[in-house]
Amino acid sequence: MEKIDKQFIELHKVSVLRSDRFILDDINLSIASDENVAIIGPNGSGKSTFIKLITSDIYPSYTGDDTVCRLFGKDKWSVNDLRQTLGIVTNELQYRFQSDITGFETVLSGFFSSVGIARNHAVTREMEKKAHDMIAFLEVGHLSSKKINTMSSGEARRFLIARALVNEPKVLVLDEPSNSLDISSALKLHAVMRKIAHAGTKIILVTHLVSDIIPEMNRFIFFKEGKVFADGSRSEVFTGEKLSELFDMNVQLTQKDGVCWLNGL
Repeated sequence: MEKIDKQFIELHKVSVLRSDRFILDDINLSIASDENVAIIGPNGSGKSTFIKLITSDIYPSYTGDDTVCRLFGKDKWSVNDLRQTLGIVTNELQYRFQSDITGFETVLSGFFSSVGIARNHAVTREMEKKAHDMIAFLEVGHLSSKKINTMSSGEARRFLIARALVNEPKVLVLDEPSNSLDISSALKLHAVMRKIAHAGTKIILVTHLVSDIIPEMNRFIFFKEGKVFADGSRSEVFTGEKLSELFDMNVQLTQKDGVCWLNGL
Protein backbone atom coordinates (compact mmCIF):
# COMPACT_ATOMS: atom_id res chain seq x y z
CA MET A 1 0.00 0.00 0.00
CA GLU A 2 2.96 2.34 0.49
CA LYS A 3 3.56 2.68 -3.24
CA ILE A 4 -0.12 3.43 -3.90
CA ASP A 5 0.19 6.42 -1.59
CA LYS A 6 3.24 7.79 -3.41
CA GLN A 7 2.86 7.15 -7.12
CA PHE A 8 -0.07 7.93 -9.41
CA ILE A 9 1.15 6.83 -12.82
CA GLU A 10 4.40 5.46 -14.24
CA LEU A 11 5.03 5.34 -17.97
CA HIS A 12 8.32 4.15 -19.44
CA LYS A 13 8.93 3.65 -23.17
CA VAL A 14 5.18 3.77 -23.84
CA SER A 15 4.01 4.20 -27.43
CA VAL A 16 0.50 4.02 -28.91
CA LEU A 17 0.14 3.47 -32.65
CA ARG A 18 -3.08 4.14 -34.54
CA SER A 19 -3.17 3.19 -38.22
CA ASP A 20 0.33 4.28 -39.30
CA ARG A 21 0.76 7.17 -36.87
CA PHE A 22 2.11 7.33 -33.34
CA ILE A 23 -0.45 9.01 -31.09
CA LEU A 24 1.99 8.69 -28.21
CA ASP A 25 5.65 8.21 -29.07
CA ASP A 26 8.10 6.75 -26.52
CA ILE A 27 6.61 8.45 -23.45
CA ASN A 28 8.59 8.46 -20.20
CA LEU A 29 6.57 10.08 -17.44
CA SER A 30 5.88 9.66 -13.74
CA ILE A 31 3.35 11.58 -11.65
CA ALA A 32 3.21 11.30 -7.88
CA SER A 33 -0.14 11.07 -6.12
CA ASP A 34 0.61 14.21 -4.10
CA GLU A 35 0.83 16.55 -7.11
CA ASN A 36 -1.70 18.83 -8.76
CA VAL A 37 -0.74 18.56 -12.41
CA ALA A 38 -1.89 20.41 -15.52
CA ILE A 39 -1.43 18.52 -18.79
CA ILE A 40 -1.71 20.99 -21.67
CA GLY A 41 -1.49 20.54 -25.41
CA PRO A 42 -3.17 21.43 -28.69
CA ASN A 43 -5.81 19.19 -30.21
CA GLY A 44 -4.26 15.97 -31.49
CA SER A 45 -1.26 16.18 -29.17
CA GLY A 46 -2.02 12.88 -27.38
CA LYS A 47 -3.85 14.11 -24.28
CA SER A 48 -6.99 11.99 -24.81
CA THR A 49 -4.87 8.91 -25.49
CA PHE A 50 -3.02 9.55 -22.24
CA ILE A 51 -6.35 9.48 -20.38
CA LYS A 52 -7.32 6.22 -22.10
CA LEU A 53 -4.10 4.68 -20.83
CA ILE A 54 -5.07 5.72 -17.32
CA THR A 55 -8.52 4.14 -17.63
CA SER A 56 -7.13 1.01 -19.36
CA ASP A 57 -9.35 1.66 -22.38
CA ILE A 58 -6.20 1.19 -24.45
CA TYR A 59 -2.77 -0.34 -23.86
CA PRO A 60 0.70 0.40 -25.22
CA SER A 61 1.12 -0.78 -28.81
CA TYR A 62 4.55 -2.24 -28.09
CA THR A 63 5.36 -4.03 -24.87
CA GLY A 64 9.01 -4.90 -24.41
CA ASP A 65 10.70 -6.02 -21.23
CA ASP A 66 11.43 -2.39 -20.38
CA THR A 67 7.90 -1.06 -21.09
CA VAL A 68 6.10 0.15 -17.96
CA CYS A 69 2.49 1.32 -17.73
CA ARG A 70 1.40 1.32 -14.08
CA LEU A 71 -1.29 3.07 -12.09
CA PHE A 72 -0.67 3.46 -8.35
CA GLY A 73 2.05 0.81 -8.61
CA LYS A 74 -0.15 -1.81 -10.29
CA ASP A 75 -0.28 -3.08 -13.86
CA LYS A 76 -3.95 -4.14 -13.61
CA TRP A 77 -6.91 -2.99 -11.54
CA SER A 78 -10.44 -4.16 -10.89
CA VAL A 79 -13.13 -1.52 -11.41
CA ASN A 80 -14.22 -1.80 -7.75
CA ASP A 81 -10.72 -1.12 -6.46
CA LEU A 82 -9.92 1.59 -8.95
CA ARG A 83 -12.99 3.76 -8.30
CA GLN A 84 -11.92 4.12 -4.64
CA THR A 85 -8.55 5.45 -5.74
CA LEU A 86 -9.19 7.38 -8.94
CA GLY A 87 -12.06 9.63 -10.05
CA ILE A 88 -12.41 10.53 -13.72
CA VAL A 89 -14.71 13.03 -15.46
CA THR A 90 -14.55 13.21 -19.25
CA ASN A 91 -16.75 14.63 -21.98
CA GLU A 92 -17.46 11.07 -23.12
CA LEU A 93 -18.84 10.33 -19.66
CA GLN A 94 -21.13 13.35 -19.87
CA TYR A 95 -22.49 12.13 -23.22
CA ARG A 96 -23.34 8.80 -21.56
CA PHE A 97 -25.40 10.64 -18.96
CA GLN A 98 -27.84 12.18 -21.41
CA SER A 99 -30.53 10.11 -19.71
CA ASP A 100 -33.71 10.53 -17.68
CA ILE A 101 -32.18 10.28 -14.19
CA THR A 102 -31.91 12.88 -11.45
CA GLY A 103 -28.80 14.64 -10.26
CA PHE A 104 -28.97 12.66 -7.00
CA GLU A 105 -29.20 9.34 -8.89
CA THR A 106 -26.26 10.42 -11.01
CA VAL A 107 -24.05 10.94 -7.96
CA LEU A 108 -25.28 7.76 -6.30
CA SER A 109 -24.38 5.75 -9.40
CA GLY A 110 -20.73 6.50 -8.68
CA PHE A 111 -20.75 3.72 -6.09
CA PHE A 112 -21.60 1.21 -8.83
CA SER A 113 -19.72 2.66 -11.83
CA SER A 114 -23.03 2.71 -13.66
CA VAL A 115 -25.31 5.17 -15.44
CA GLY A 116 -28.17 5.45 -12.97
CA ILE A 117 -29.31 2.96 -10.35
CA ALA A 118 -30.39 -0.57 -11.32
CA ARG A 119 -32.75 -2.80 -9.35
CA ASN A 120 -29.91 -5.07 -8.24
CA HIS A 121 -27.89 -2.20 -6.76
CA ALA A 122 -27.93 -2.37 -2.97
CA VAL A 123 -28.08 1.30 -1.98
CA THR A 124 -27.30 1.88 1.69
CA ARG A 125 -28.13 4.86 3.90
CA GLU A 126 -24.42 5.56 4.15
CA MET A 127 -24.22 5.81 0.36
CA GLU A 128 -27.19 8.16 0.26
CA LYS A 129 -25.64 10.36 2.96
CA LYS A 130 -22.31 10.52 1.13
CA ALA A 131 -24.09 11.43 -2.10
CA HIS A 132 -26.04 14.21 -0.37
CA ASP A 133 -22.88 15.46 1.37
CA MET A 134 -20.95 15.64 -1.91
CA ILE A 135 -23.81 17.42 -3.66
CA ALA A 136 -23.87 19.95 -0.84
CA PHE A 137 -20.07 20.35 -1.04
CA LEU A 138 -20.36 21.28 -4.72
CA GLU A 139 -23.30 23.59 -3.93
CA VAL A 140 -25.86 21.99 -6.28
CA GLY A 141 -28.32 20.67 -3.70
CA HIS A 142 -31.13 22.74 -5.18
CA LEU A 143 -30.79 20.71 -8.40
CA SER A 144 -30.74 17.23 -6.85
CA SER A 145 -34.17 16.23 -8.15
CA LYS A 146 -33.71 17.78 -11.58
CA LYS A 147 -33.20 15.40 -14.54
CA ILE A 148 -29.60 15.51 -15.67
CA ASN A 149 -30.58 15.61 -19.34
CA THR A 150 -32.42 18.89 -18.70
CA MET A 151 -29.52 20.57 -16.91
CA SER A 152 -27.08 23.01 -18.46
CA SER A 153 -23.65 21.61 -19.32
CA GLY A 154 -22.13 23.35 -16.30
CA GLU A 155 -24.74 21.97 -13.89
CA ALA A 156 -24.37 18.44 -15.25
CA ARG A 157 -20.57 18.69 -15.03
CA ARG A 158 -20.72 19.45 -11.33
CA PHE A 159 -22.93 16.43 -10.66
CA LEU A 160 -20.51 14.22 -12.58
CA ILE A 161 -17.64 15.61 -10.52
CA ALA A 162 -19.65 14.83 -7.37
CA ARG A 163 -20.18 11.31 -8.76
CA ALA A 164 -16.43 10.91 -9.21
CA LEU A 165 -15.70 12.20 -5.69
CA VAL A 166 -18.28 10.17 -3.81
CA ASN A 167 -15.81 7.31 -3.24
CA GLU A 168 -13.23 9.77 -1.85
CA PRO A 169 -10.58 9.03 -4.49
CA LYS A 170 -6.96 10.05 -4.00
CA VAL A 171 -6.77 11.64 -7.45
CA LEU A 172 -9.38 13.31 -9.67
CA VAL A 173 -8.74 13.44 -13.43
CA LEU A 174 -10.62 16.19 -15.28
CA ASP A 175 -10.60 16.06 -19.09
CA GLU A 176 -11.28 19.40 -20.83
CA PRO A 177 -13.58 20.42 -17.93
CA SER A 178 -14.82 23.70 -19.43
CA ASN A 179 -15.66 22.23 -22.83
CA SER A 180 -19.08 23.56 -24.01
CA LEU A 181 -19.40 25.87 -20.99
CA ASP A 182 -20.11 29.59 -21.26
CA ILE A 183 -17.89 32.09 -19.43
CA SER A 184 -20.08 32.22 -16.31
CA SER A 185 -20.29 28.41 -16.01
CA ALA A 186 -16.55 28.05 -16.64
CA LEU A 187 -15.77 30.48 -13.81
CA LYS A 188 -18.07 28.57 -11.45
CA LEU A 189 -16.29 25.35 -12.40
CA HIS A 190 -12.98 27.09 -11.77
CA ALA A 191 -14.12 27.84 -8.22
CA VAL A 192 -15.27 24.22 -7.79
CA MET A 193 -11.84 22.89 -8.82
CA ARG A 194 -10.13 25.19 -6.32
CA LYS A 195 -12.47 24.02 -3.58
CA ILE A 196 -11.70 20.38 -4.36
CA ALA A 197 -7.95 21.04 -4.35
CA HIS A 198 -8.15 22.80 -0.98
CA ALA A 199 -10.16 19.87 0.42
CA GLY A 200 -7.15 17.60 -0.24
CA THR A 201 -8.02 15.70 -3.41
CA LYS A 202 -5.25 15.95 -5.97
CA ILE A 203 -6.23 17.03 -9.49
CA ILE A 204 -4.85 15.97 -12.85
CA LEU A 205 -6.21 18.58 -15.25
CA VAL A 206 -6.05 17.72 -18.96
CA THR A 207 -6.86 20.64 -21.23
CA HIS A 208 -5.94 22.80 -24.21
CA LEU A 209 -7.33 25.93 -22.52
CA VAL A 210 -5.05 27.83 -20.16
CA SER A 211 -8.16 29.45 -18.65
CA ASP A 212 -8.84 26.06 -16.99
CA ILE A 213 -5.66 26.40 -14.92
CA ILE A 214 -6.12 27.05 -11.22
CA PRO A 215 -3.43 28.54 -8.93
CA GLU A 216 -3.09 25.23 -7.07
CA MET A 217 -1.46 23.53 -10.10
CA ASN A 218 2.19 22.95 -9.11
CA ARG A 219 3.43 20.98 -12.12
CA PHE A 220 2.91 21.46 -15.84
CA ILE A 221 3.34 18.85 -18.56
CA PHE A 222 3.02 19.92 -22.19
CA PHE A 223 2.16 17.40 -24.90
CA LYS A 224 2.92 18.09 -28.55
CA GLU A 225 2.73 15.70 -31.50
CA GLY A 226 2.57 12.66 -29.24
CA LYS A 227 5.59 13.55 -27.15
CA VAL A 228 6.27 15.27 -23.83
CA PHE A 229 7.30 18.73 -25.01
CA ALA A 230 7.98 20.24 -21.57
CA ASP A 231 7.68 19.17 -17.94
CA GLY A 232 8.34 21.26 -14.86
CA SER A 233 7.14 23.75 -12.29
CA ARG A 234 4.86 26.72 -12.98
CA SER A 235 7.75 29.17 -13.16
CA GLU A 236 9.76 26.89 -15.46
CA VAL A 237 7.09 25.79 -17.92
CA PHE A 238 3.90 27.83 -17.66
CA THR A 239 5.24 30.89 -19.43
CA GLY A 240 4.24 32.87 -22.50
CA GLU A 241 7.42 31.78 -24.26
CA LYS A 242 6.80 28.04 -23.72
CA LEU A 243 3.12 28.34 -24.58
CA SER A 244 4.03 30.15 -27.78
CA GLU A 245 6.24 27.22 -28.76
CA LEU A 246 3.58 24.72 -27.76
CA PHE A 247 0.76 26.27 -29.79
CA ASP A 248 2.94 27.66 -32.60
CA MET A 249 1.66 31.18 -32.12
CA ASN A 250 2.73 34.35 -30.37
CA VAL A 251 0.91 34.45 -27.05
CA GLN A 252 1.00 36.56 -23.91
CA LEU A 253 0.00 35.01 -20.62
CA THR A 254 -1.91 37.13 -18.13
CA GLN A 255 -3.58 36.29 -14.86
CA LYS A 256 -6.42 38.01 -13.02
CA ASP A 257 -8.28 36.81 -9.93
CA GLY A 258 -6.70 33.37 -10.25
CA VAL A 259 -7.79 32.92 -13.89
CA CYS A 260 -5.23 32.65 -16.69
CA TRP A 261 -5.77 34.02 -20.19
CA LEU A 262 -3.92 34.04 -23.48
CA ASN A 263 -3.74 37.36 -25.33
CA GLY A 264 -6.24 38.76 -22.86
CA LEU A 265 -9.03 36.46 -24.13
